[in-house]
Amino acid sequence: MTNNNLFSSYDLLSNTWDEMYSSDSDIRKQYKIINDYLRSTSPEVLFKKEELSKQLFMSQGVTFTVYNDNEGIEKIFPFDIVPRIITANEWDKIDKGIKQRIKALNLFIKDIYNDQFIINDGIIPAELIYSCPNFLREMKGVKVPHDIYVHIAGVDLIRNNDGEFYVLEDNLRTPSGVSYMLENREISKRIFPGVLPKNQVRPVSNYPNVLYKKLKELSDQNDPNVVLLTPGIYNSAYYEHTTLARLMGIELVEGSDLVVKDHFVYMKTTNGLKRIDVIYRRVDDDFLDPLEFNKSSVLGVAGIMAAYRKGNVNIVNAPGTGIADDKAIYIYVPDMIKYYLEEEPILKNIETYQLGKPEEYDYVEKNIKEMVIKKTDGSGGYGMLMGHEATDEDIKDYLKNVRKNPDNFIAQPILRLSTAPCCIDGKLSPRCIDLRPFALSGKDGIDITPGGLTRVALKKGSLVVNSSQGGGSKDTWVIQ
Repeated sequence: MTNNNLFSSYDLLSNTWDEMYSSDSDIRKQYKIINDYLRSTSPEVLFKKEELSKQLFMSQGVTFTVYNDNEGIEKIFPFDIVPRIITANEWDKIDKGIKQRIKALNLFIKDIYNDQFIINDGIIPAELIYSCPNFLREMKGVKVPHDIYVHIAGVDLIRNNDGEFYVLEDNLRTPSGVSYMLENREISKRIFPGVLPKNQVRPVSNYPNVLYKKLKELSDQNDPNVVLLTPGIYNSAYYEHTTLARLMGIELVEGSDLVVKDHFVYMKTTNGLKRIDVIYRRVDDDFLDPLEFNKSSVLGVAGIMAAYRKGNVNIVNAPGTGIADDKAIYIYVPDMIKYYLEEEPILKNIETYQLGKPEEYDYVEKNIKEMVIKKTDGSGGYGMLMGHEATDEDIKDYLKNVRKNPDNFIAQPILRLSTAPCCIDGKLSPRCIDLRPFALSGKDGIDITPGGLTRVALKKGSLVVNSSQGGGSKDTWVIQ
């Protein structure tokens, strides 16, 4: 049976790279097997697979949070059954580019909190560093194991209409989404049992084992105790915290479960106090230690920073890494790569304008309909202005806010995110996507899971893929 109805309304968008179809509407080679499968499968069977995926997400409690939804904040994570497929050659460039980028960013963080060569040599202005809210003076001169600050990173990529991958932003504080990557693959195995082996899809399931190994390597103890510190059940990524702790076989703890005594960190247990050597924290810097940061925080542990500075506990990612994923610092990453590594960037940045510079502000204001404006410390797709969608009144109000503190905003041209086929109302339809691969750094180098989280703008014509803004995801296949 040929399911031609599924493809009846697949309209390629003009001037946009489609992952499945070339510009002359030919199927790209990597999609041939899944295309043949979809065409030979009845609409009823595909509908059942969609329903199965929803039931699996429901039963697993795979949720995300939409804070501005009047119907409630807890949602089942939308999953599109058609995978996003990346070739081995494409992945090779992504892999090398992200490793290069993480190396440079890690050297930058070490430099900023120690010798500050990059400031003294005039590559990055000092005022940009010191005015950044994510710069922690408490980290000045602190020695970290193996000089690794960024142990876990999620780098957001988009493919522009030229077919090239560009870095949208770096997520180095407490990057999230890896549990959805793992869950997406498990569901793909269930709904496409014979298709993955035919495509020789590279596995992603080893991520928790690699992460656990790298966490243990940070301690000089023979059998270190590792825990995952969560803000608690009301955090939008709590499902991920529980999943990773379970898969690594470590304790999931909240701040109230830990105590600092004589500059060592202990976990409270029914058998007394148990020393903790490594903490994979999903608590932001501001809430990590009420003695040094936010005094009213009940999410962290009083005295944990003092224990960390003495080397009695390891915290992952290191406090202060947020300086390197600030959107104002993003502009300088290509310069960092040249400065620290003496290499040309493998992956390009998106052209970015600093609104604190009068000439760049003027250019952005004149071309506002082709721009997206973001807060430098923003995340999750909140607080943005999409110029092509905004009304004149929206623009006027937003720019009034920008002018109060223009250094806190950057602007980028609105790019043509690549599209991929999604199963919408029983038919395939193109939707905009991005990609977040996950990198793990340790003393033996950087490992990048082959694939990552492909996020989807489920709303037709939308460019906002963030799950917190109602986006969804799909499995990402890297084929041999």
